Amino acid sequence: MNSNVKQAVPFFMVADIQASLRFYVDGLGFEMQNKWINNGKLAWCWLAIGGAAIMLQEHVIGFKPLGKKGEGVSVCFQCADALAIYDDALAKGLNPKEPFVGNGMWVCAFTDPDGYKIDFESPTDAKEETTLSEWKR
Repeated sequence: MNSNVKQAVPFFMVADIQASLRFYVDGLGFEMQNKWINNGKLAWCWLAIGGAAIMLQEHVIGFKPLGKKGEGVSVCFQCADALAIYDDALAKGLNPKEPFVGNGMWVCAFTDPDGYKIDFESPTDAKEETTLSEWKR
């Protein structure tokens, strides 16, 4: 095993970095750990939650991405209690999909302002494909 590689960090190009910060920091509880200010404006940042991280950078003027962002890709954060993240996000005004059991884990799925798919997952012994509303806490 190569111990030189320490972490994989998704890098998202975003249309409005302030809208993304409201989603990730204010809504989901990420913390900004590093940033790049360009011409007085936040251009890039490193956000962390627990032992995981993502990077955000606003599109350069004139750059238009090809295709639909987030299509076919999800970033899955492994948690001790994904349902607690769901509850907290609801309390902060986010509108996540109803959690369900997939592959033996509660899946709490979010879509960020740019269409990226973000999942928080935690192990469960609940029956596969059970939704939160069907399950008794």
